[in-house]
Amino acid sequence: MNETLLMLPGPTTVHPRVLAAMSRAVVNHRGAKYGEILSETNKLMADVFQTSNDAYLLTGSGTAAMEAGISNTVASGEKMLNIVGGKFGERFMKIAQTHGIDAQELAVEWGTAVTPEAIKEALDADEDIKAVSVIHNETSTGVAAPIEEIGKVMKNYDALYIVDTVSSLGGDYVDVDKFGIDVCVTGSQKCIAAPPGMAAITLSDDAWAAADKIDSPTFYLDMKAARKSGNKVPPQTPYTPAVSLTYAMNEALNMVMEEGLEARVARHHKAAEASVAAVKALGLELFADEAVSSATVTAVKMPEGISDDQFRGTTRDKYGVELAGGQDHLKGNIFRIGHMGNISYKELTQAFAAIGMTLKGLGVIEDAGAGVASIAESYL
Repeated sequence: MNETLLMLPGPTTVHPRVLAAMSRAVVNHRGAKYGEILSETNKLMADVFQTSNDAYLLTGSGTAAMEAGISNTVASGEKMLNIVGGKFGERFMKIAQTHGIDAQELAVEWGTAVTPEAIKEALDADEDIKAVSVIHNETSTGVAAPIEEIGKVMKNYDALYIVDTVSSLGGDYVDVDKFGIDVCVTGSQKCIAAPPGMAAITLSDDAWAAADKIDSPTFYLDMKAARKSGNKVPPQTPYTPAVSLTYAMNEALNMVMEEGLEARVARHHKAAEASVAAVKALGLELFADEAVSSATVTAVKMPEGISDDQFRGTTRDKYGVELAGGQDHLKGNIFRIGHMGNISYKELTQAFAAIGMTLKGLGVIEDAGAGVASIAESYL
């Protein structure tokens, strides 16, 4: 029986090397062997973040790292500016509100990206803003925010720069130190292509200075506790980590570095360009503004006259390709093609063959092979 091809914005297909790593014997998480692999994995994680700051693995999803990033650096009652242009921008804001933070919203139309100028105007208008949260890659809309340009603005203000790179790190340009990011978070199951269940975070000196002034309102995600345990010999985590998932992260990150970060990012951008071209070749309409479209997921408007169940149900059940649907008010109105992790022309060809055959079968298009032909042209 053939496995379903996951063309989702996470989780992504996990390489056999990474799956095999998880089969290693579980060791004492307080012992030297685990300390060695934890130290190596955190160092690899910092290299992928492109930072000289320490990186920390967290047992939990990317949302755990989002919560750790906010709750440890912004105190209850302090103001935080949240850029909201999709589902995950909303999540950052909800996390802030949960911790009693005065969460201010800078709303952006779904399908478009915030501008650095808009953030500058907001900061100029309110000097009490202590932090700004940005989703680099909003998978709900297929939009990438200009985090490098925003970083240039943020350098002129005291507010912390908090960036979610859960679905972009390892697949798009992220340079924590160069971009001036104070708190950067990511997850395991996206571009890094490890199994779900682990996250990572890195904090700048300014972020640690803010954290040291706060009595952490979170126990499990207390970054001061993570730092204290990480400084032990051998290094540890405050609480029991997912040992086997650490093995997987280590192997996946080694594969990232073997490919080369620059080459990996270029591969993701190539897949995005090919996907956009194939969508157009099929006569479909992109949802996101193409000027700010994501390098790791392409959002497409659902053709009129067919339902989400008809379309994605057929690609999955008949052709073995799993696509993502829309979220919130976009449910049933768009579908999303994830092209992150271990993705090449082979997976894109299979995905667009399934899309083309499904659309032809539903009477939407005549040429089922137009998307596949476009993928071939993109990679020749």
